Amino acid sequence: MLTLGISLLLMGLAFVVTMLVFPHVLAFARRHGIVDNPNARKLQRVPVPVMGGTTVFIGVMVAVLVCAAITGDYNMLELLGLVMVMFLIGLWDDAKDVPVALRFAVEVMVVWLMIVLFGVEINDFHGFLGIREIPDMVSVPLSLVAGVGIINAINLIDGVDGYCSTYGVMSCVMFAIIFYYVGDMSTFTFALIVAGSLVPFFFHNVFGKTSKMFLGDGGSLMLGTVLTFFTFCALSSTSPCAAYGSDGLSLVALALAILAVPVFDTLKVMIGRVVRGQSPFHPDKTHLHHLFIEMNFSHLATSEIIVFVNFLIVVILMLAWNFGASINFQVWMVIVLALLVTWGFYYFMEHERRQNDGEGSPFFNRCCNRGKAWNFSTTKVWQFLRRAVDSKFLGGKAPAPVDEPSPDGPSGPAKIDPRIG
Repeated sequence: MLTLGISLLLMGLAFVVTMLVFPHVLAFARRHGIVDNPNARKLQRVPVPVMGGTTVFIGVMVAVLVCAAITGDYNMLELLGLVMVMFLIGLWDDAKDVPVALRFAVEVMVVWLMIVLFGVEINDFHGFLGIREIPDMVSVPLSLVAGVGIINAINLIDGVDGYCSTYGVMSCVMFAIIFYYVGDMSTFTFALIVAGSLVPFFFHNVFGKTSKMFLGDGGSLMLGTVLTFFTFCALSSTSPCAAYGSDGLSLVALALAILAVPVFDTLKVMIGRVVRGQSPFHPDKTHLHHLFIEMNFSHLATSEIIVFVNFLIVVILMLAWNFGASINFQVWMVIVLALLVTWGFYYFMEHERRQNDGEGSPFFNRCCNRGKAWNFSTTKVWQFLRRAVDSKFLGGKAPAPVDEPSPDGPSGPAKIDPRIG
């Protein structure tokens, strides 16, 4: 039987396993050329291994298998199988480009299997607009669209170092808290395991030089699948999370709040592309994280600011609920806040950037100066963390071929790496 103590131990196990396998996966990626190669549009001057998602998956897999062995709880094994499918299609895409149609078909299949195998889907609005349970003819297509959308939204935020992993830890911990208080210990434990596996990768991705690795599609698609499952669990009519509804908390608002920035930022980007007559999957630099990089913020500062704002939306929702806000008000409030952050702030700052013949308004330039000031790469803490993650034990055995400047270094802000749209 799963207890809080066992769940925390499994989270720690996932952390340790990910940390220990990292050097081996890094060496394998270098040896077999599974790297993100530099070009005129990319940040790095040298090829960077792109198998970070593999280290995270191995950490998750080992912890789940140990959980099944010691507790007899096999509920997570089927979920691990679905996660593995998306991880493998993403890893294949990292090594060799997978046709978009094939990847999309696999995403639809995985979401459909999630509905069939676990009986979870978005089939209950829990009182929003007076709607509760909805029929299968509506809920299944809605769940397929929402699930594929969430998977791709998480994939698209993997554009700057630390963003996807930081957001992943935050969202998994949020969902873990939700599942813990309704007694869903299997899902609670899985959320903690994923969070624990992401932490070691975060340190290498952000602070590493010789040990740097990108998460890759394997990691981001895997994380998107996990968050889709958590969302379905929260919004399913059979979910124990329905207990929150009796206390006046909107589960629709809560799920939207946790997913706020990735989902609404992706909607903004894709709608903008369609309006410009482009494919919604055409890569560009119109994500919210691109704006912060343009304003001279480092990758780490960009990641932490955006994730903190997303966390703040959740906090505001919880305050509104505690002050007695209605279910409808909670949902509309989260939507408005998400739009203000991802659409309102972005287009306001873009307007400010174009002022004075492209030189930027005084306000925009002050923001850029603030971005430059938030540079931590020369601090002793940063240098200590770099030496630690680049140590021989943790994976940085091979020296970098070129003295590549850090994206947070004194040379100024890095141009955004457009690896992902």
